[in-house]
Amino acid sequence: MTAQHGSAGRHRHVRPATRSIKDFGVDLGVKAAGNAASTRPPLACRQSVRYILNRMVQYTRARLDASFAALSDATRRGVLEQLGRADASITDLAEKFHMTLTGVKKHVGVLEQAGLVTTEKVGRVRTCKLGLRRLEEETAWIERYRQLWASRFDELDKVVEELKRKEKVDGRKKRK
Repeated sequence: MTAQHGSAGRHRHVRPATRSIKDFGVDLGVKAAGNAASTRPPLACRQSVRYILNRMVQYTRARLDASFAALSDATRRGVLEQLGRADASITDLAEKFHMTLTGVKKHVGVLEQAGLVTTEKVGRVRTCKLGLRRLEEETAWIERYRQLWASRFDELDKVVEELKRKEKVDGRKKRK
């Protein structure tokens, strides 16, 4: 991470240079028998694919960040649960959560930016509904890590069982 000086003398953090496709384990090479020149796509193709993949990674990361940030607050999770039962106005939500209208609007705004809630204003009443996003990407991300940890714990269980077995065998040898 690098720092640059702003106009007020404060440090502003800047993201490091973007990563290449190889950083993500994607191989665009095309293997051709006996022709070394055709082992990679043309440069223009490689650059456009790299750009597209980089944008996709950034977009997915931004969506995950927005979703998890929205879900990190107990009030916002409560709002989602409430809207799962029935649509509600900002006033209804403010009464339910014992908050000001402004406070609820801010929470709903965060949920709306993440695509988890939609609002519609009819006259003076702003009604909130669950958004169209169903958190599939977030669920898949969590599932990958759940599987990773499950496999690690399975391996740890094997090590513990092996140590217990060795301890029993060593205990029997000492008694003799």
